[in-house]
Amino acid sequence: MVGHASAPHCCNPDKALTSMLSAYRTIAGSGTHELEIRKSRFICTIARAGTDTDAREFINALKKQHWDANHNCSAYVIGDRGQAQRCSDDGEPSGTAGVPMLGVLLKQGLTDTVTVVTRYFGGTLLGVGGLIRAYGQSVSAVIAEVGVVEVQPRLIVAIDASHDEAGRLENALRTTNYVLQDVEYANTVTFTMQTTEKELPQLQFWVAEATNGVCDVMSIGEELVEVPVTAEGIDR
Repeated sequence: MVGHASAPHCCNPDKALTSMLSAYRTIAGSGTHELEIRKSRFICTIARAGTDTDAREFINALKKQHWDANHNCSAYVIGDRGQAQRCSDDGEPSGTAGVPMLGVLLKQGLTDTVTVVTRYFGGTLLGVGGLIRAYGQSVSAVIAEVGVVEVQPRLIVAIDASHDEAGRLENALRTTNYVLQDVEYANTVTFTMQTTEKELPQLQFWVAEATNGVCDVMSIGEELVEVPVTAEGIDR
């Protein structure tokens, strides 16, 4: 809103301006990677899944696609805090397939992710240790191929300014690193911006100073943005 004050001021963020969303990591996209280990083929397919139903449908689709495989082992993690975790050895010795697959997802901090490793047996037994390494390596390899993103919350805020004030404010905003998403002209001029909870107090202070206390920062919503995670930030 547009108001007046005798001096610049900075308001502390209230509950309405506090993000209710949480950051989390997931894969950047779907993909498939194949390893051959002692003549056995390990085909790992990975995708995003937002619900248990999505994950189960993905697993069932891979089982139908690779109906002639010896095993279609699976693992998934769902929820912004990884609340739902499931894995299956699909006939491999207990704990040698699904558990190491799930372990890779958890070690890398991923959620909303489902993966299936399809094995075509090559005639040579790998042993318990060999199976654990093979299934874990398969998932690690496909994650390295598709990449990881961190889904981060952003606050969407608006600043209303009079037409007399708007030009100066817009010019000032475009010299900063703040993300200006939209400018709407009506009875007043509304600037829609993206910021983080951490950056919000500084933005409020900057707007107060830039407009001599005339304009305030208002919360109008939230959104999630995907930020790529570099290889250095992925725990292998």
